[in-house]
Amino acid sequence: MSVVTRRSFLVTGGATAAAGVTLLAPAARAATIRPGSRRAPAGNSITVASGQTYTVSATTTVSSVTIEQGGVLTAPAGYSLTMTVNGVETGQALAATSGADTVFVPGSWHGDIVLTVTTADDITWQQHAYPFRQAIYADSTGLVSAYSVLAAAVGGRVTNAGAYGVRIASTGQCFDGVFVNGGSYALERPVINLNGNGRCDFVGYGAALVANNTGTTVVVDGAVISNQGAVRTAAICDNGATLVIKNSQLSVRNGVLPADYVPTVNLDTMESAPWMLSIDGNVRATNLLGNNSVAAYVNSSVFSETWGALSTDSGSDCTLVTVNSVVGQTGNDGYGTYVIGNATEYLLGTQFDVGSYASIFTGGSATYGDSDPATVAGLNTSLGLGLTSAELRAIPSRPTVVNSRRFGFMAHQGTNTLTITGGTIVNSPHATFLNKGQQWGISVDGGKGARLNPGDGIIVQVIDNDDPGPVVIGGVLENAGVYTQPTGEPTKDTTFDVTAVHADSDSVFSFSDINLAGNFYNGMRADLNLVLNFASSKVTGVITATLATHSVDTITSANWWELGLVSNVAQAVINNGVIVALTGGSSWTPTGTSYLSALSLDATSRVAAPRGKKVSMTVNGTPTAIAAGTSYTGAIVLTVT
Repeated sequence: MSVVTRRSFLVTGGATAAAGVTLLAPAARAATIRPGSRRAPAGNSITVASGQTYTVSATTTVSSVTIEQGGVLTAPAGYSLTMTVNGVETGQALAATSGADTVFVPGSWHGDIVLTVTTADDITWQQHAYPFRQAIYADSTGLVSAYSVLAAAVGGRVTNAGAYGVRIASTGQCFDGVFVNGGSYALERPVINLNGNGRCDFVGYGAALVANNTGTTVVVDGAVISNQGAVRTAAICDNGATLVIKNSQLSVRNGVLPADYVPTVNLDTMESAPWMLSIDGNVRATNLLGNNSVAAYVNSSVFSETWGALSTDSGSDCTLVTVNSVVGQTGNDGYGTYVIGNATEYLLGTQFDVGSYASIFTGGSATYGDSDPATVAGLNTSLGLGLTSAELRAIPSRPTVVNSRRFGFMAHQGTNTLTITGGTIVNSPHATFLNKGQQWGISVDGGKGARLNPGDGIIVQVIDNDDPGPVVIGGVLENAGVYTQPTGEPTKDTTFDVTAVHADSDSVFSFSDINLAGNFYNGMRADLNLVLNFASSKVTGVITATLATHSVDTITSANWWELGLVSNVAQAVINNGVIVALTGGSSWTPTGTSYLSALSLDATSRVAAPRGKKVSMTVNGTPTAIAAGTSYTGAIVLTVT
């Protein structure tokens, strides 16, 4: 993430009357507000007529506020104004689509109303200065009242060390719940409900919770966070902060974007999912940002309606941890985690109930495994998560289970690694591993019960990247690309060796101590080999080069769900080598014709025929016996008769 700057403004003199400006009426007296206090003097009211600007110069309690069309309710220069009605922030909306400033909308409000004046609190990122307002703001000195709208923190206690049992609600736009910008802060049993759009989840403008900057540690215990609105994120961890959320429930639902919003991957204005990933929606549950940030979710649930549950974006070398949690989507599509910027993710003892993918890979590594005590304790120490000995003892060891409604995992950019260990089970109707032409190192260890269960029988599907990307239209980077299905046979690249392992570019899968039933397809048209290493394993299925074809000729935002879905026709290798190695007593039972470019068997391994059938092999057109302890290269065809 880009460098973030925070600006504090000081007023050097009192506000003065000018044409069209009305200062705070004497009857609406200033008051000192404690969290949860609701004592508005009876009869006090504010009316802002059309064409009038009403400046509230100090925090004030009233019983009614009316803003006519064309009226302006505001704070003095260098300050922000927030209205709460019966403890709920309300009344403001973005002044312009993809802008940053909010304004009060016309309307009438009645009840215990507090108009809180806080010191202006801007975060500058890319093209905008976002004027943050939040119920609770804390830094290394503790609670900072000048930045806090404490009238929106109802019940409980707010102290320099933390907030305990508070309730925060919003029906306006772009109001944050808690922002911690340094030091250690605890949130115990908060209930946060934000309804209405946010604006930017790359800085947390409109989020329920933001942990920001190196040296910041936020520990959340027993939270219930439920948001609805575009980019109304539940939790943000940014710029080297550490965020630990335990025993909590986080959920977000989509909002309604402005009618003139243009979908884009320009980070400063992106408010909806890039459909080119074959997902939809306009709010992510969480976002992990910046450099070296750490976020951990323990014994918690994290759900988005669509888009993404645990996102990592716009940063580098971040670490994401889940332990004995439940993660996913309540809607039809979306991902569990996003892996980008050399992120490292540990998903332990977690159940993923996802719409599209357990993880999307764009450059980084992820480990799916058990929440065994040694692993969890090691991460607790190395990452400084602060779990006590009693908390560690209370964490039972569980396997990870992935239940996806589309694919298991998908890679579409970057260099990636995925490790599956322990008793991890991956259930998906389509391919377990969907590789869109990327360097991807995958290791699956079935020694403790790991299993892969693709409904369509495809364990590995490699295809050219069908992400059409954005296009520039009228100077705007719009998500308006079009994928067009290639026609005809690929052109042979005579400089690419389909029999060799290219460590810096190929897709390499290593399976050990596992029984696999399914097919492995390399449908790449461009140069990429599928390398399959089987150690002490049994595999039954087709392993082959293919011609992979989408069911439609073009894919746009109107039919984005067609991305990644292909049919395969087995054929000879062109630029898509298939390299198979069997070691440690492994066996492969082909169930159909398979085209390879290299095959090796150690002295303990074999290729077996299905019961009642025969398997034969040709190499460069010559019938060749399949012998243990032998390696073969060239145009290899295995046929089952």
